[in-house]
Amino acid sequence: MTGAGRRLRFGLSLTPDASRPLLRIAQDADRYGLDLLGVGDQPYRRGTADAPALMATVLAATSRIRVLPAVACLPLRPPAALAKAVATMDRTSGGRVLLGLGAGGHWDGIESYGGARLSATAARRALEEAVQVIRLHWSDQQGLRFQGEHYRFAAGQSGPAPGNQIPIWLGVTGPHGLALAGRVADGWIAPSSLVPPKRLADGRRRLDEAAAAAGRDPAEIRRVYVLEGAIDGRGARGFLHGPPRQWVYELTELAVGHGVDAFLYAGDPDQLGPFALEIVPAVREKVAQERTATAAPAHP
Repeated sequence: MTGAGRRLRFGLSLTPDASRPLLRIAQDADRYGLDLLGVGDQPYRRGTADAPALMATVLAATSRIRVLPAVACLPLRPPAALAKAVATMDRTSGGRVLLGLGAGGHWDGIESYGGARLSATAARRALEEAVQVIRLHWSDQQGLRFQGEHYRFAAGQSGPAPGNQIPIWLGVTGPHGLALAGRVADGWIAPSSLVPPKRLADGRRRLDEAAAAAGRDPAEIRRVYVLEGAIDGRGARGFLHGPPRQWVYELTELAVGHGVDAFLYAGDPDQLGPFALEIVPAVREKVAQERTATAAPAHP
């Protein structure tokens, strides 16, 4: 199901702060029926757990939730090695893995951890090459070779191939990054702090235009919105800062008015219960009502 009728997905964006009970939080998200768990990947930050290791642990300790790096720090994750790790997790979890990729942004931290500092243009080109390398690694081709500006890859054979087609979602915000996502990605991840609602329409337009120019159906690209806010019963204090009823209204507008079809809650994990058990079902119900009303034929 695609486009306006696509089933909404909801999940948690988890900061891998090693001082918190990360596995229990992930198991709560699974138990509450959430669809997705996005794991932050900033290995240069002190006190953070390794994202791929945490993903593998979560997949072994849960039964249904799908897990992805949101987003993998590409300058510190060689794409061929990342492809092998993600394919391995896909095969051992029964197909519960997705891949979120980012070009990198916190260059001081990346450089301090041994990564190369890149310009915005070079980082974007490296991201495009990484998508090519990863998909090549997941293919059934023999005698693999890739010679790019940033990555070189040669192997007698691919693999291990994932058991399922793994979607690649790109965390990009600028016009050139959106054009790249429209050309090659299966999804677009947008954080609310960098892409507020007033910027979503422009981002959606750029994504759709790039997809159409590449001969793709724009409706096939997931629109994933990271909800950087706070659930607070004291009253509305701005976008995504207020009581559950405000969240229900705003997420419904994001889905119906802006085409967002997946949400990752990035607020306090202690408020995961209200998000998953109160806000999510209410949004699903209101969006279904809005879609039905829009699709209903007008009476003469």
